[in-house]
Amino acid sequence: MANFSTRKNVAVSDATLEITQIKSAIGGKQSQRDTLRSLGLKRIGHTVTRKADEVTVGMVNTVPHLVKVEEANHG
Repeated sequence: MANFSTRKNVAVSDATLEITQIKSAIGGKQSQRDTLRSLGLKRIGHTVTRKADEVTVGMVNTVPHLVKVEEANHG
């Protein structure tokens, strides 16, 4: 549906998000690598599905340049 790959624009909602790592964390800050790992992302192209709660949205907004976020389609 909507592509939220720009900075700081994912909001808390009841939606389910598909989060895909699109760039490498190599050369990035340790906190950014830790954030990707906390989201469950392990490599470029890896996708995880998470609820759009405060914690997940905060993590996604911390590394928006490394991930692509889409709303999961349920149907």
